[in-house]
Amino acid sequence: MVSVDHFHTGDGLRLSVEIRNARGAPTLLFAHGFGQTRGAWNGTARTLAASGCRCVSFDSRGHGESGRMVDGDYHMDQFAGDLHALALAQPDTPMLVGASMGGLLGLVLAGEVRPTPFRALVLVDITPRWETAGVERILAFMQAHPDGFADYAEAAERIAAYLPQRRERKREDQLKPLLREGADGRLRWHWDPALLEGVVRESERYQPRLLAAAARVEVPVLLLSGERSDVVSRETVAEFMNLVPHARHVQVPGATHMLAGDANDAFTRQIAAFIQDVIPGGATRRPAIPQEVP
Repeated sequence: MVSVDHFHTGDGLRLSVEIRNARGAPTLLFAHGFGQTRGAWNGTARTLAASGCRCVSFDSRGHGESGRMVDGDYHMDQFAGDLHALALAQPDTPMLVGASMGGLLGLVLAGEVRPTPFRALVLVDITPRWETAGVERILAFMQAHPDGFADYAEAAERIAAYLPQRRERKREDQLKPLLREGADGRLRWHWDPALLEGVVRESERYQPRLLAAAARVEVPVLLLSGERSDVVSRETVAEFMNLVPHARHVQVPGATHMLAGDANDAFTRQIAAFIQDVIPGGATRRPAIPQEVP
């Protein structure tokens, strides 16, 4: 069963929260990447909820159906505060599954906050230090269409060009949560354009803090990286593993930085195995996931 609720942040914004299997356990809290929505987790959350887990995903402030800052003044500490509050609001200490920005926020909280708000971390293609060229490629795409798209077909075409590794183009029903229709009839991304100024400006300055936080992480950690990622590299993974020697690293074949979308079955299978290893009892049922890696 899926329910959509709202969570109010300390500064009054309303976050859109989706819960699958409300009575399940353990709780998995999913935090999406910059420019994404909670929909990025649909496939994995659906599968893991069916296996007995309680799966909670949400749209970060300024994204999707969640509230936006009236003054457009976004800061990384706001996002970290939201994630911390959501973790504390769960009935049990959650495992965090965080992609890119979501993973970085989880890393900061796990390293700096005591008691830790998470029982374990799954970091999805992100390390405290990242490859600048890969991030710049992502930002270039986000900034490339300020006037939006004439229709869903045009949006699908642009996304397909950006993600050539995907076999199928996005359908209109898949695109609707990602786009908003403006007064001029044009379709624009769901995220607040002001995010590009505030959060991106701060990201590089966050790296020393992230490196220091990683060295203080005590909970179990799984780092999942894409074989074809241009954001995480062999060097950044090695640095992370030196900082967090108890972490485990799995590289998913064929996947890029958009790991959950590129190879969702392989991605979900790794998380399911991690749950069984680090949470007593794990999920109640084995997830029905194909065994072959795409």
